[in-house]
Amino acid sequence: MKWVKVYTTAGDLEAEFIKGFLHGQGIEAVISQESIARTLGLTAGRLGEVKILVPEDQAEEATKLLQAMEAGDFEDTELPKDSEEEL
Repeated sequence: MKWVKVYTTAGDLEAEFIKGFLHGQGIEAVISQESIARTLGLTAGRLGEVKILVPEDQAEEATKLLQAMEAGDFEDTELPKDSEEEL
């Protein structure tokens, strides 16, 4: 399977958020970062960059979802209520 970069973040926290967002939309995603950056805890410059990779066949859909997210299309989305809360 070929992986392609669809997003770059400046740190691990944002990368984990983006990865989780994509997973929630049914897109497989992984995080890639230079090993020296992770080892030394670098968060600035190119060594601090974290790349989000998805399978090539899901790249177009992932890119569209990320563009929609950046445009604010998911901001007022209500989460489904847990059935226990309704009791």
